[in-house]
Amino acid sequence: MMKARNDFYEGCRSRAIMLALEEDRYTGDITTLATIEPGQVGSAQIKAKEDGIIGGVDVAQQVFNACDPELSVVLHRNDGEEVHRGDLIFEINGKVAPLMVGERTALNFMQRMSGIATRTRAYVDRISHTAARILDTRKTVPGLRYFDKEAVRIGGGVNHRFGLFDMILIKDNHIDASGGIAQAIRRAQKYREKQNLEVKIETEVRSMDELSRALVCMPDIILLDNFTADLMKEAVDYVRSACSTVQLEASGNIGMLNVLEVAETGVDYISIGELTHSVRALDLSMTINLA
Repeated sequence: MMKARNDFYEGCRSRAIMLALEEDRYTGDITTLATIEPGQVGSAQIKAKEDGIIGGVDVAQQVFNACDPELSVVLHRNDGEEVHRGDLIFEINGKVAPLMVGERTALNFMQRMSGIATRTRAYVDRISHTAARILDTRKTVPGLRYFDKEAVRIGGGVNHRFGLFDMILIKDNHIDASGGIAQAIRRAQKYREKQNLEVKIETEVRSMDELSRALVCMPDIILLDNFTADLMKEAVDYVRSACSTVQLEASGNIGMLNVLEVAETGVDYISIGELTHSVRALDLSMTINLA
């Protein structure tokens, strides 16, 4: 099962890279074909134009390798490292034409991933004195989820479920359609056992009443949805006194202004949608030098 999932994730990555290159060059980079001699060689330098956490270095290498396997890369910074304006991230040497073809695609991946990693690191640093961990969500660009979630990991965050297949997450609509939270959890537990699934069961709760009814059923994780900080602290104390194994996640209307207050309630996880749905790209540039 793990190998199949790893193959799936790698497929998401490689297919997205090839699709990105295809949508850019389609029948060919006609500007490069018109202006650059096929045998012209040189080098390219990718540099940071602002401070942040770099991400997507490995992805950019794969982009250039898809353009020309003979291009050689010299790394100066690795994913997850802090960079400052003007820092050299890596150099690519070889034929100029494939460097031109891969430039924008490589930069697009790197800039978005670096933006996500930078924002994630800011959240992680903000709550570093607590035991809470920062989670991502499924609010990602369709087709780019692999890269968005990798960028969160690069920034020090933790990936929540990748898709609908790797965790049972019972949300408000599931609860209502099942006739109540206890019914939804018990059905999920029976389904997991029958299908022999090695996945966690998490349920959203919208009130202390739902929390108490959910706790009786012992899901793996309880998600406190749109709780105030005071109510969240009450929920944490209640769960900790009743059961030491159920973990707690906070979600809903959490941002940089209140994430510390949320973390200090004692929750285990805090999910932040803006890490991927509202990311600001980190500014990077690529300069080509002829041999």
